[in-house]
Amino acid sequence: MTETQDALAATRLERLRGGLKRRYAREGRFRLYGILAIAVAVAFLALLLGRIIEQGHTAFYAHDVSVPVYLDPARIDPTYPQGTNFEQMVAEQQLAERGLESDAAGPLAAAMRGLFSSELKFEIARRIAEDPSLIGQTVTFDVPVSDDADMFFKGKISRDTPPEQRRLTDQQIGWLDQLERDGRVEAHFNSRLFTSGDSTEPELAGVLGAVVGSALMLMVTAFLALPIGVAAAVYLEEFAPRNRLSALIEVNINNLAAVPSIVYGLLGLALFINWMHLPRSSPLVGGLVLALMALPTIIIATRSSLKAVPPSIREAALAMGASRTQTVFQHVLPLALPGVMTGAIISLAHALGETAPLLLIGMVSFIPGIAGSITEPSGALPSLIYIWENASERAFHERTAAAIMVLLTFMIVMNAAAILLRRHFERRW
Repeated sequence: MTETQDALAATRLERLRGGLKRRYAREGRFRLYGILAIAVAVAFLALLLGRIIEQGHTAFYAHDVSVPVYLDPARIDPTYPQGTNFEQMVAEQQLAERGLESDAAGPLAAAMRGLFSSELKFEIARRIAEDPSLIGQTVTFDVPVSDDADMFFKGKISRDTPPEQRRLTDQQIGWLDQLERDGRVEAHFNSRLFTSGDSTEPELAGVLGAVVGSALMLMVTAFLALPIGVAAAVYLEEFAPRNRLSALIEVNINNLAAVPSIVYGLLGLALFINWMHLPRSSPLVGGLVLALMALPTIIIATRSSLKAVPPSIREAALAMGASRTQTVFQHVLPLALPGVMTGAIISLAHALGETAPLLLIGMVSFIPGIAGSITEPSGALPSLIYIWENASERAFHERTAAAIMVLLTFMIVMNAAAILLRRHFERRW
């Protein structure tokens, strides 16, 4: 009998050990799957960021060329220098340096003009307007090269490519090589990318107008969505009676958080532009549309933060004689504030990256200037990225990646601000 019991105990022990072994094996596989999932996610993220940086880092530097120009008094009207065809004059002088002659409509002059940015004519006209005594002298101007020439100096256009497949001819490449050998070409930090608005010429295009437009939109969005969203969440969570109406409102708020953003764009087009006649392509309309998008997220995040406050806080405040309103606004809401602010900033960061609603309200238009108020036409970073990516010039593609890096930096700063604010206002109980 004892031997039988010992055998049964040994069998049970063996089964127990086998079960523990299988359970530990399953746990090990589960941890391995989790590590593999994280590794795959990190790899895809690194691939995405690496591709963006690889394509966009060259947009942060540009090339200027020093061009000596004889300001011919016979061709320049000192009272109206803007009327002079400086591009043709510079092209003819550059061709003359190389022992070549060409008329205004000749292919050589056109090829030479294609190496310099249109900024050249504006810079010369500006300098003459400031100092007319320059007329009759040879003055050296530092101006940007054209987008194709800039791509060549950056190695994006190869001389080994067949001529029919590149935008620079062999002759133009020879001229660029000569300018580089003469020490006239200089690479420098592309400050225009951060100090200029949009332009039809890639070498002159910048993101400042779009950054200002996005900032103005976020101001409108925050000014409207934050107080309305927090007030609605406080009422629904702390004061609203529990009945069918409040349940219906909660369901609709949750559903609105899942509505595609393009639907909000259609709503903004119909309501704010067609009915209220607010200015199209303005940060005001964009901020109103993004506020509608952000409201459900802010309400849900705020309600979750209010629910996370322990009931004992409310009970203690009420037991000490505080009213319901005092309990909510002096005790519960301050404790929920870190979560409220985190949800609000994350929802604003999400709104910052939305493109579809902005396309429908006209913020995809070409706007070269920089908005000075919320009612002036303006662009936004997402719509600028969309415009540049669809442009035919290759130089715009590198600036697209650079604009994406600026947008990501903007969003990282906002999320970092959310973390810092959460830590600053966080209270332990």
